[in-house]
Amino acid sequence: MAETLLSPGVLARENDSSQITNVPAPAGAALLGPTVKGQPDYPRLITSFNQYLTYFGGAFISGSSQYTYFTSTAAFNYFQNGGTSLWVTRVASGSSTFRPATSSLMLTGSAGGPATATSPFILQTLSYGSNQNSSSSLDASGSLASGSTLNVRWQITNANTSSGTFTLLIRQGNDTTSNPKYLETWTNLSLDPTAPNYIEKTLGSTTFGLGDSTATYITSSGNYPNRSNYVTVASVPLKTPNYFNNVGQPQDIYTGSIPANQSGSFGAAVGELFYGGGAKYYNDITDTNIQGLPATAYSTSISLMSNADEYNYNVIIAPGLTYGNANGKTQLVNLINNTQNRGDNIAVVDMSLYGNSVSTTTGVANTLDTSYAATYWPWIQTVDPLTGDFAWVPASTMIPSVYIQNDNLSAPWFAPAGLTRGGILNAVRTEKKLTQTDRNNLYQNKVNPIATFPGTGVVVYGQKTLQTTASALDRVNVRRLLIALKTKISEIANTLVFEQNTIATRTSFTSQVNPYLASVQQQQGLYAFKVIMDDSNNSAETIDRNQLIGQIYLQPTKTAEFIYLDFNILPTGATFPA
Repeated sequence: MAETLLSPGVLARENDSSQITNVPAPAGAALLGPTVKGQPDYPRLITSFNQYLTYFGGAFISGSSQYTYFTSTAAFNYFQNGGTSLWVTRVASGSSTFRPATSSLMLTGSAGGPATATSPFILQTLSYGSNQNSSSSLDASGSLASGSTLNVRWQITNANTSSGTFTLLIRQGNDTTSNPKYLETWTNLSLDPTAPNYIEKTLGSTTFGLGDSTATYITSSGNYPNRSNYVTVASVPLKTPNYFNNVGQPQDIYTGSIPANQSGSFGAAVGELFYGGGAKYYNDITDTNIQGLPATAYSTSISLMSNADEYNYNVIIAPGLTYGNANGKTQLVNLINNTQNRGDNIAVVDMSLYGNSVSTTTGVANTLDTSYAATYWPWIQTVDPLTGDFAWVPASTMIPSVYIQNDNLSAPWFAPAGLTRGGILNAVRTEKKLTQTDRNNLYQNKVNPIATFPGTGVVVYGQKTLQTTASALDRVNVRRLLIALKTKISEIANTLVFEQNTIATRTSFTSQVNPYLASVQQQQGLYAFKVIMDDSNNSAETIDRNQLIGQIYLQPTKTAEFIYLDFNILPTGATFPA
């Protein structure tokens, strides 16, 4: 990670002095992958699985079968195990060509004013892609031929030229006139920008885009934050400023702008779920067909998640990408590099596709050397949360749910493994039932085994990072300890930037950090610690360079992974040792 500051800020540095000689918290997770809805390459913070379904959709039809993306399975398990925040970024092939749908022509009232051929306001779907198009003719039941559970339609009711207000209903795309399915109801809306119930203020009018060619930040346009979960106001061509005259009567020039009671649909969206020909799912994915996408589709999303100021998380996954295959490796190298540069999270990455051997998987793992990534094997069969079918998923899909389970039961510095904290909820079986020899080979080569025990089920049975050098940081619990400590202590240090470089400032820092580290020690995260920020490491020369130096020494606790029990058989009458 970067080791210099080029602008004011806080640099949290690590000095690994825990090499073993040869002698006898959480901010949440980040998830990258395809979804059936949503804006491509736009990270959205999700706080429940129901919210995930609203923004990103669930199961979908491909050919004659129903499928669920790894992304949905990962989100479901993460929230089911107690997760509270998840950054989700939709990956799509040719995402730059994706466009949202816009509302069809709305008719206005008949009392003079502008022509009825101009919509008084135009809505735009928050989701992108052609599956947002519901524009089609109504049949006898009042249903749209192109309406589906993925898209929406709109309806105007209670239009009132006397008050200049109306109600907007957002309906599910596949409903009918006799059985409408209302997703949102917005009452008492106005086209008057000076009114508190102005439609833009009420629904929102913000759209998002990529900042520049580096694709590391998002820009926004529009005056008001979005409050609708489905649409945003693209424009209001027929505004009615100061709708009422001085005596409180509607002005004739504006009454014709109020929309008539009517219903309509959305169209003109662009973008398909799948590229090229057919898509491959679950254990059939390849390096060039990852649930219907090429690996290159992940590039922009990975770059965006490098922005530590904007996106806070402690574990990141991109299930479907595999390091042992050329295209997936290119993307995962970028993902791991971003993780190392940020220094505040761990990447869980997969080494091989379904059907590969122990030796193939360990061979790939041995080409990596970083404490900021971990890998698990083999693939896991689970019950698809949305279709109810059995499905094979790569291990990374399920590991964030194990991490959050571990954190809720104990703390990030406990090992997310073993019978107490390493159980994988909803796992049916593994691709290969590992023997002791398999587990030995995997663990000796930095691959965390996923074991199956009678009466216990499927369990994570290892917690190594992909670091080659033997040190405290070759364990996941220590890496996650450092992530938690650096995040918290950097937050404290951020309050000192631009403060006076005096004894009082240093005392403020140590008086907050020492109690925090003491609490971590009390919770079995540290054996010992020491914090130094005084004249010994802040000389006059250091102060003149506008620097404030703090040194934090840590002795992380280790886990008991290799337990030896000696059973000593003694003759009758022998004395037991004291």
